Amino acid sequence: QVQLVESGGGLAQAGGSLTLSCAASGNIFSFNAMGWYRQAPGKQRELVATITSGGSTNYADSVKGRFTISRDNAKNTVYLQMNSLKPEDTAVYYCNADLMSWVRGEYWGQGTQVTVSS
Repeated sequence: QVQLVESGGGLAQAGGSLTLSCAASGNIFSFNAMGWYRQAPGKQRELVATITSGGSTNYADSVKGRFTISRDNAKNTVYLQMNSLKPEDTAVYYCNADLMSWVRGEYWGQGTQVTVSS
């Protein structure tokens, strides 16, 4: 059983910062990639950032230069440092992992709310 547990969401003012964490636990043999997605009210879930096992990163254009994704392989944890937050960053943020357990699978966290006030 694999679990992804997010933390670090909350309320921030525009221009402020928040850091999200996602810890993976369970029968994990290796990671292919981990990432963050978000879903705002009335909108589809969208990619925010991903990081591969080799450390390659990919960002949505809307967050480039403001957000940084990183990972700690020893802790099976991925982070999202969010700076210069904007009200349009308000959403539920979900952690995602493409990994090898007993079989290869894609797993999601339960989501953490980020609210940015103007």
